[in-house]
Amino acid sequence: MPPSPKPVPSKELTTRVLSALVMVAAALLTAYWGGWPFALFWLAAGIAIVVEWTDMTGIEPRRLVQAVLGIGLAALTLLFLLDAGLWLFGVVGLGSLAAAAFAVSGAQKRLWAVSSFIYAAPIVLIPPIVRAHPDLGILGLLWMFAVVWATDIAAYFTGRTFGGPKLCPPISPKKTWSGFIGGVVAATLCGLLVAWLGRRYDTGLPLTFTGIAVLSIVSSIASQVGDLGESALKRYCQVKDSSHLIPGHGGVMDRLDGFWAVCLIVALVLLTLGSTV
Repeated sequence: MPPSPKPVPSKELTTRVLSALVMVAAALLTAYWGGWPFALFWLAAGIAIVVEWTDMTGIEPRRLVQAVLGIGLAALTLLFLLDAGLWLFGVVGLGSLAAAAFAVSGAQKRLWAVSSFIYAAPIVLIPPIVRAHPDLGILGLLWMFAVVWATDIAAYFTGRTFGGPKLCPPISPKKTWSGFIGGVVAATLCGLLVAWLGRRYDTGLPLTFTGIAVLSIVSSIASQVGDLGESALKRYCQVKDSSHLIPGHGGVMDRLDGFWAVCLIVALVLLTLGSTV
């Protein structure tokens, strides 16, 4: 007799979906508000990333380092809200890195402390900058969300459906090339859809559809590379999840690894557009 099929709606899947809906609603609602509610939302994400990173890597004195870096991220958010000059961001960033490095002993631990801040800072700053940008605004954010979410969802389901050769077995044994390709295709279509809807309602992105398609492809690939990078860090630290903060998903880093990589891509686009903070 053939084995009976597993029921599709499992308790774990239900928890995962509900948590995802709450996170999506919070991200979209704060994006609609913009301003300080949106900036504080991403500040909270950045602080959570610093806490998870330093917990995984075993930095000591851990709470002191987390406090120092958390204050540094909060200062960056305040500077953004006050529309401060770029040089002040550099001073605060370098000061936070120096303070964290001074508090930790050992070259490797100092490197982990510094890298946690460098990893968290784009998450704290790039989404609010995009939201406030005159040529991007909320449509630019929706494009970022669409590309990352489409990549994650399509990669998961196409990988499970088609299987095939593994993408990078030493780092993430479950990821497949079929999932990778499915994620890129879905992200490209969703990125173009957001751009088309924006132009339909007289608010377009400052790129041609060809440019948006290319940027969506590059961002989707970057998102999946970011996911692999965080998986490599967890494997090095011998942990399954970055934390247990989000039911069914693990930690904030587990959810924002791909979005972090897309933030870097968008930062490069902002520099190309001549954006200033």
